Amino acid sequence: METNSIQPANRVAQVKEYYFSKKLKEVARLNAAGMDIISLGIGGPDRPPHKSVVEELCMSASRPDTHSYQPYVGLPELRKAYAAWYRNWYGVELNPDTEIQPLIGSKEGILHITLAFVNPGDGVLVPNPGYPTYSSVSKLAEAEVYTYNLKEDAGWYPDFDELEKLPMEKIKLMWVNYPNMPTGATASKELYERIVDFGKRHNIVIVNDNPYSFILNDNPLSLLSVEGAKDIAIEMNSLSKSHNMAGWRMGMLASNAQFVEWILKVKSNIDSGQFKPMMLSAVKALECGREWYDELNAVYSERRQVAEEIMRALGCSFDERQRGLFLWGKIPDSVESVEAFADKVLYEARVFVTPGFIFGSNGERYIRISLCATKEKMNEALIRIKNHYCPLKIANSSLK
Repeated sequence: METNSIQPANRVAQVKEYYFSKKLKEVARLNAAGMDIISLGIGGPDRPPHKSVVEELCMSASRPDTHSYQPYVGLPELRKAYAAWYRNWYGVELNPDTEIQPLIGSKEGILHITLAFVNPGDGVLVPNPGYPTYSSVSKLAEAEVYTYNLKEDAGWYPDFDELEKLPMEKIKLMWVNYPNMPTGATASKELYERIVDFGKRHNIVIVNDNPYSFILNDNPLSLLSVEGAKDIAIEMNSLSKSHNMAGWRMGMLASNAQFVEWILKVKSNIDSGQFKPMMLSAVKALECGREWYDELNAVYSERRQVAEEIMRALGCSFDERQRGLFLWGKIPDSVESVEAFADKVLYEARVFVTPGFIFGSNGERYIRISLCATKEKMNEALIRIKNHYCPLKIANSSLK
């Protein structure tokens, strides 16, 4: 049977292959050719979780009774651990039985939340710049995407006057992300209060994606700390960044009991419960105290200093107040194309940095550097860049 007449669903045409999925294939080809690329692109923590987490995994996985299907709602121990984590670090009270849903990484939560709340044709507010998956999942759900601007001169905060001009009667869902990726901007309590008020006035579900609040940040803040936020808001969180468990896919969401129930209806028809030893290990991770976060951030603080030197070597400017797992920098005015800029760094200095255009049009004059490489590798990247470039050379070559 010939298959060339078979076509994918129309929704496939609405999205592109994820940038990193495509770009990492290119980097792999360059490495196979012996180029030894240093990747400062993806925010995938390169260090292990706390030793107690790994020990629990090994011990639990060796038991004969831990390998069967698990509850869709996760283990009670895990939900209680998430509730205690939110109480201790964010000052937010959550009912572990009804207001918390474990996720196979918070990325799947984007899909489940969208399917639970958005009908075809509904509007979804997505930040520009922002995580590309917010837009792509919205398109897969046949929603209408409305981007809202985040700009440097406004501190990467939404312009609420601009938002009010959009067709609010069509908009069902709004994606928010602080500490922000890619810009590193942090939210104030006042910003969260304004976002919650906006959602309540327009009957919009607000979703805050909050995986970076413990990275280089002394004041973890939750949208759910705003009084009445749970009435219209959902917050997603993750152990990927805060506990070096990216490959484990341990995430969660929290909201009011009705929202959680609706999301569970979707989730339970798509996937299953997580591996029990991993859930028990996540409990151990959530029990880590201040010393864990201090140790984590001591490493990232050293790497951040090198990342700042790399930005300066590339002629980029940046805000030193940024928080999170990346450094966001503005390219020189003389550079015409950020994509050409990043590719030149890749092919000539053999260093992979992320061009900001992948996060939206407001990222077209920026690059992003990940802190997920060792200090030694980052120093080597700095040396390569200094040996191959000065800002003027990059600017002139990109204008040819």
